[in-house]
Amino acid sequence: MGESATLLAVVAAVSSALVLGALWGLYGRLGDRAEGFVLAAGGGALMLAAVLELIVPAREAVSLAATASAVMLGAAVFAATDYLIDERWGDEGGAGLLAAVTLDGVPENLALGVALIGAGFAEVAALAAAIFLSNLPEAAAGARRMRGQGWRNGGILALWAGCAALLGAAALAGNWLLAGASQEALAPVRAFAGGAVIASLATEIFPKAYRRDHHMAGIATALGFLAALALIEGMAGG
Repeated sequence: MGESATLLAVVAAVSSALVLGALWGLYGRLGDRAEGFVLAAGGGALMLAAVLELIVPAREAVSLAATASAVMLGAAVFAATDYLIDERWGDEGGAGLLAAVTLDGVPENLALGVALIGAGFAEVAALAAAIFLSNLPEAAAGARRMRGQGWRNGGILALWAGCAALLGAAALAGNWLLAGASQEALAPVRAFAGGAVIASLATEIFPKAYRRDHHMAGIATALGFLAALALIEGMAGG
């Protein structure tokens, strides 16, 4: 599979998680505990993938100070924007969760596009799988809340499909706009995205997972972490 085909296939697969999650939320029957378990597992995988596939490669290309500055900037921008979203829409509303998922997903998908520059699926498999797993239950919860607020199913699916298209565009933009950049130029982008992902885990992913399935959230996080580690090592060995 060529690089362009790999890019499109990975972006389509990751973005589809939002539509599948919305369908799950509207028509599925899994409870909050199951959603919390999946969310925690996705968060554990995303935590490892952000470090190994975003921050560590950035550190290998530029200094520790430059990497740390970009990581902190990404975390600060995410935290500030997330605060504004919560103040406007509220943390528990379906529309607010849609906005939060969009905010969370833009740096993730931008980083995915950047990570795919000159790489194949094996190099980004863990990151792509982690984004997919974290998006799925978030979209399910958001769609369910929106239906509870009186939204129609068709409108809910259209909004989540639009969100999926936006995040897919972010991944494509990250890949196409930065395709000719050097590793030194890409490093701050990777580190910034890594910082935003870490902040999203602390403020969006893990708190929601704990509220839904607090007895097993830690176990699920560890399982997701180890699954991502096994996937990374398996791809590297292959």
